[in-house]
Amino acid sequence: MAEKRKICAVITARPSYSRVKTVLQAIKAHPKLELQLVVAGSALLDRYGTAVNFIEKDGFTINDKVFMVLEGENKTAMAKTTGLGVMELANVFYNLQPDAVLTIADRFETIATSIAAAYQNIPLIHLQGGEVTGNIDEKVRHANTKLADIHFVTSEDARERVLKMGEDEAYVFNTGCPSIDIASEVQKSPKLDYNPFEKYGGVGGTFSLDEGYLVVMQHPVTTEYDAAKNDVLKTLRIIDELKIPTFWFWPNVDAGADGTSNGIRSYREKNNPKHIRFFKNMEPFDFLKLLVNGKCLVGNSSVGIRECSYLGVPVVNIGTRQNRRLRGENVIDVAYDEIEIKKAIEMQIATPKNKKSFVYGSGDSGIKIANILADIPLRFHKTITY
Repeated sequence: MAEKRKICAVITARPSYSRVKTVLQAIKAHPKLELQLVVAGSALLDRYGTAVNFIEKDGFTINDKVFMVLEGENKTAMAKTTGLGVMELANVFYNLQPDAVLTIADRFETIATSIAAAYQNIPLIHLQGGEVTGNIDEKVRHANTKLADIHFVTSEDARERVLKMGEDEAYVFNTGCPSIDIASEVQKSPKLDYNPFEKYGGVGGTFSLDEGYLVVMQHPVTTEYDAAKNDVLKTLRIIDELKIPTFWFWPNVDAGADGTSNGIRSYREKNNPKHIRFFKNMEPFDFLKLLVNGKCLVGNSSVGIRECSYLGVPVVNIGTRQNRRLRGENVIDVAYDEIEIKKAIEMQIATPKNKKSFVYGSGDSGIKIANILADIPLRFHKTITY
């Protein structure tokens, strides 16, 4: 029997796990593949929800952990974190000797995975290339694409963009987004069958869910990080004014995250809003169940663009973080303007949840990706025609 192909996946942050969970499961279960798993960056840190705990709970064996996040949450800290990641991950790949390395999407530190693999002639697999957003994530995403050998994109729009970047058509696959796989399972059993307060704790108010609730997830924009605190305070004031029960999630570790976090803490301490509960993290399945049973998602997370489009959850997308990304009819885009935000929320909670879209796939991405990885020729060098 031929040796299994060793596919090394690197998870560097909380949202990356939900993006790749079903791919990891499919690789682990495939008879021709062996999963190597590296957890790094903020996925290891308690202040960002300790995603590593959920990964281990789901039954995955972690081959290595890489602590690489420098304090500061500013542009310089981002650059240094990425540099440290290159150094540490280079050693990890040298020791694990994978047949291919998998990097996820566009977070600033994912370029460290790509550099560490590509510079050692290890074939690189990239998930979610070819999309556009308009901030540092877009630059990192396109850089990952150019370093990668195999591309699994989430839409035809993204596939066409990767091909226009000069990548080999034989190695660019529209498999849909793996996070839709989880959304598909939630759709089959959408009832909120757990108590968020009891299971995840959090801080803030406790309230009844009988009359509905909002979910807020607002991250800083790396190219506008100086405005992070002021931006989140605008959203906080509107949510407080509306007095609708709300589950609010802490931001990712990006430049400006300190400003967003400080804004949340200062507002909570000063105003003590009884109808808002703050959480660090949830398991992907539980989080999507929370969304599908809520009135509306508010903020600037890509979950509003991807999973919520499939689930038909109304979304108020604030600011430029998801600029130009393909979206469904479930999204209303607004600026950081309190009047606009309030009006959009009121419009969305009055909208029936029937604006579903399948632009990011139909729920079978993980299996598709594993099957391709089992049989596709792996290469060290590409022949590209411009």
